Amino acid sequence: MKKKAKIKMNTTTEIEPLATRVALHPFLAGMNRTQLALLTDCAMATHFKKGEATVIEASGPGDLLGWSWMFPPYVWQFTARAIEPTTALFFYGTILREYCEKDHSLGYELFKRMSAVMMKRLQAARKQMRCLHPQVALVNRRSNRLLSIRQRT
Repeated sequence: MKKKAKIKMNTTTEIEPLATRVALHPFLAGMNRTQLALLTDCAMATHFKKGEATVIEASGPGDLLGWSWMFPPYVWQFTARAIEPTTALFFYGTILREYCEKDHSLGYELFKRMSAVMMKRLQAARKQMRCLHPQVALVNRRSNRLLSIRQRT
């Protein structure tokens, strides 16, 4: 069963050139011109209509959505829905992987940035689970080892 998330991003009525949108995206800030040109080459502007879904996490303007293109089997594990009409950047994963293989500095830069986002989201999910189910696991904070998996009485 796939989990669903609502995504909220600023909508735009003014269409900017794709290269400008890629270069100005907060996630890509500080990347060099060559890397931005490669990213623009495999990018596409897209638009999402309002959709319905169960909220797991809300994302906002400039947030990253999806890294399944990076890890086999390259299949989405989650779905997302916009809560209002939304404009976004889409990158063709197959092409992007090829560019990362050819330009390791691009791949490493994207990996560093995505790893930071992934860690932030994993920690948020862990915190949410601990709040919802505090009796399930007792974790030693110092070693981060699981001490017991049992319901406390």
